Amino acid sequence: MRLLMLGDVMGRVGRDAVSAQVPELRRKLELDFVIVNAENATQGRGITSAHAKKLLECEIDCLTLGDHSFDQRGLLSDIDSEPRILRPMNFARAAPGKGAGIFSDAKGRKVLVMSALGRVFMQPPFDDPFPLVRQMMERHRLGGGVSASVLDFHAEATSEKTAMGQFCDGSLSLVAGTHTHIPTADHRILKGGTGYVTDLGMCGVYDSVIGMNPAEPLKRFLSGMRTGKLEPATGDPTICGVLVVTDDDTGLAVAIEPVRVGGALDPDGG
Repeated sequence: MRLLMLGDVMGRVGRDAVSAQVPELRRKLELDFVIVNAENATQGRGITSAHAKKLLECEIDCLTLGDHSFDQRGLLSDIDSEPRILRPMNFARAAPGKGAGIFSDAKGRKVLVMSALGRVFMQPPFDDPFPLVRQMMERHRLGGGVSASVLDFHAEATSEKTAMGQFCDGSLSLVAGTHTHIPTADHRILKGGTGYVTDLGMCGVYDSVIGMNPAEPLKRFLSGMRTGKLEPATGDPTICGVLVVTDDDTGLAVAIEPVRVGGALDPDGG
């Protein structure tokens, strides 16, 4: 199976870039399944139901969220009716929606997708993600009930992300970190066969401060005070993620490579 996972969609520019590129990438890369983190798709904070609907119409199979899951309050009432949107499984227990889902590709193969939040440097403190991930891995064993399984681990600390990768090695097809918006160059297949990357990066404008117009973040760093509103940057976007190819029998990764299209981060300038 050939799976694409893209990092945090940042604002309108990121939404437009993902909407335009995913259908083309599905054909160019012969993709079977596409997962996109939409954590910052609406003004950099959460996602509205309308924006989620438009992204899902662009050949995306599943949207994952993060610590800003319900910053756009309208999603509170709509997420239960859209199983293709996953909020983190260790979010507040009373929160609507689900943290994991089983989906099918065009060939009928089952794909488990999970979303979880890290706890190091994250506020407010969330439930421990490790036992929850373990429960899902044991309930839906790779190569048995599911043909592929992916975890979006939305976390701040690289140590926590790499620990989760080691924890899941041999039981998942891919563990991909999100949240910090900067793509890391450590994509690899772990010893047990799980694909791993510390952070996918974002789908947005990299001539920015993690997707925001640089002016206000710079003022805050220089003055130590909030002087204005953070606004998503505009300009030339880059979409970032990884392509993972899995073994048909085991569901483990046999190949992993970065996918970067547009902007300064695209090595081919496309």
